[in-house]
Amino acid sequence: MQYPQATPPTNDPLAELNAQQRDAAAHGTGEGAEDTRPLLVIAGAGSGKTNTLAHRVANLIRHGADPQRMMLLTFSRRAAQEMERRVGGVLQRALGLPQTQSLPNLPWSGTFHSIGARLLREYAGRIGLEESFTIHDRGDAEDLMGMVRHEIGLSETKNRFPLKGTCLGIYSRVLNTRDPLDKVLQDTYPWCSQWESELKKLFGAYVEAKQQQNVLDYDDLLLFWAEMMAEPTLAQEVGARFDHLLVDEYQDTNRLQSEIILALKPTGQGVTVVGDDAQSIYSFRGATVRNILDFPGQFTQPARIVTLERNYRSTQAILDASNAVIGEARERHAKNLWTDKASSHRAQLLLVPDEAEQARWVADQVLRHREAGSTLKSQAVLFRTSTHSAALELELARRNIPFVKFGGLKFLEAAHVKDMLAVLRFAQNPRGRMAGFRVAQLIPGIGQATATRLLDAMGEAAEPTQTLQQFEAPAQAKQEWAQFVQLYSQLRNPDVAWPADLELAKAWYLPQLERIHDDAQVRKLDVDQLVRLAAGYASRERFLTELTLDPPQSTSDQSGVPHLDEDYLILSTIHSAKGQEWKAVHVLNVVDGCIPSDMATGSADELEEERRLLYVAMTRAKEHLHLIVPHRFYVTQQGCGGDKHMYAARTRFITEAMAEKFERITWPQAAPGTDPTRPQTPLLQVRARARAAWK
Repeated sequence: MQYPQATPPTNDPLAELNAQQRDAAAHGTGEGAEDTRPLLVIAGAGSGKTNTLAHRVANLIRHGADPQRMMLLTFSRRAAQEMERRVGGVLQRALGLPQTQSLPNLPWSGTFHSIGARLLREYAGRIGLEESFTIHDRGDAEDLMGMVRHEIGLSETKNRFPLKGTCLGIYSRVLNTRDPLDKVLQDTYPWCSQWESELKKLFGAYVEAKQQQNVLDYDDLLLFWAEMMAEPTLAQEVGARFDHLLVDEYQDTNRLQSEIILALKPTGQGVTVVGDDAQSIYSFRGATVRNILDFPGQFTQPARIVTLERNYRSTQAILDASNAVIGEARERHAKNLWTDKASSHRAQLLLVPDEAEQARWVADQVLRHREAGSTLKSQAVLFRTSTHSAALELELARRNIPFVKFGGLKFLEAAHVKDMLAVLRFAQNPRGRMAGFRVAQLIPGIGQATATRLLDAMGEAAEPTQTLQQFEAPAQAKQEWAQFVQLYSQLRNPDVAWPADLELAKAWYLPQLERIHDDAQVRKLDVDQLVRLAAGYASRERFLTELTLDPPQSTSDQSGVPHLDEDYLILSTIHSAKGQEWKAVHVLNVVDGCIPSDMATGSADELEEERRLLYVAMTRAKEHLHLIVPHRFYVTQQGCGGDKHMYAARTRFITEAMAEKFERITWPQAAPGTDPTRPQTPLLQVRARARAAWK
């Protein structure tokens, strides 16, 4: 596709890239057009990965690649949109186009799951699916698993059978890792091993229930896509539609996703993957670092590897410490991050007596950085597990230091949001029992028994709207039932254009919202947000699919700052912090038992991922990095003689030789000859003073 040049381009479009970035962006184009090898870009932390990938896409288009024949796979819809925006900016500068000139879009840019859903709908008739299938989010999938679990009698076992969430977790892990059930149980769910045969029966019934209801869950989108690609004719047909396949964050892919890529492009020609094996930290989701480690030899021709080592985020002192930690990894793509950002201070390794002192020191340090010109927003406190911040949260609240902790109620987990989406899903797929069951019970006077009877009728219905009209609702529900039937008829009417049908659903639901919830006005904000979001989607089906696969993070009453302060500190788990950066980073509990977690030391692979977690935490820091080592923890021993002290050692990932990369500090400052890890006032003295106060 050719684009007119309004003015001659004034600069080399790749001029702003460094030499390594330029090699990656220019691979297979220009003078190197004969190089058809797949490309692996090992992008170190803060090395400009997104910018490099955007320049590669733009450079391919500039050299004649058709954007319609490019597939760009990311791990969030926002990442895909940001990539498209950056590509457009590069093309505008490269081609000298005015700001008003329309730019090529990337219609096949999106998450693995959203692209998979599109392809499954397109090929549904050839792979045994109905095109009108709906997609269950995690909550609905758990509920359906629970319903099936009850129907086949597994909720009545005398011994502890896994709950629905655990069952879905096992099922999901088997699918995404491609490991057999017995291995998943042995490695990840050992306490469930005794139920292997029952779980097989449950999963078979669960798959049957989804088929009967014409629904897919989140994992099915990858599984069905991979199964489709296992059919050579279809794989060749789909692969031929795309000249270029580009994958971001490849270290976070699972085996299913790797199989899909290999099936689409067996020779590797046109394949570009970008990632960093040192930041592979999502094995609990089924991701495997083996995908990026083994990538170079997986195609019929070996891959070219380009390594981005220049870091644009951190000071060299922080990078020296980070490089030392990851340098001890058992297996990795070698790289040594460097920068021209010098600094007069090293990363700090701080020894404190206990968690209480840790909390006090962090609060003090945060305020010191603030007085020195760093806003609270430019600072973060990171931790391995959410519970590790409990003492700090109390200290911050006591000092009136505002903070936001990553987490909370997810948008799609809110009852009122699930209600609205259920109305749309039930209209989209009348056989969807989970959506129908939820919607029916929103109507006053209709309970579980009536809802079940309704869904049985809908499952056999040739004409859903007529079935609803003929259904005998309880006498006390007659009026409200008639209103719902009218709504359903409108939602099934093809002449009602999207998003008008969402407005109809909203008008029907708001009275139910006010009846059911005391805080209806707050919840109404989320309903309004749904309506605003709908304007960005072409159809109801696309809206339901994309919102399920990549939802907003929080509900309106919990998103953002839960107070009126203009500035606030960030508290986050390390997993949630990946991809972020802050001027100052404080990492809590850098001790064995926390990093690495005592729950993740069962194998060498688990330990290696824990090392990568620490590396990810360290490389979030731009100017100041503080790793805090509390010497003592307080552990509550319920029924075992009360509380006790637990002593911890510095994480094994920072050896004595490696510690020389840090500035080592003991706090509070100890008097000469005293043990800094013990209180400087003896406990007996405190008791004596307490007794003396009553004399």
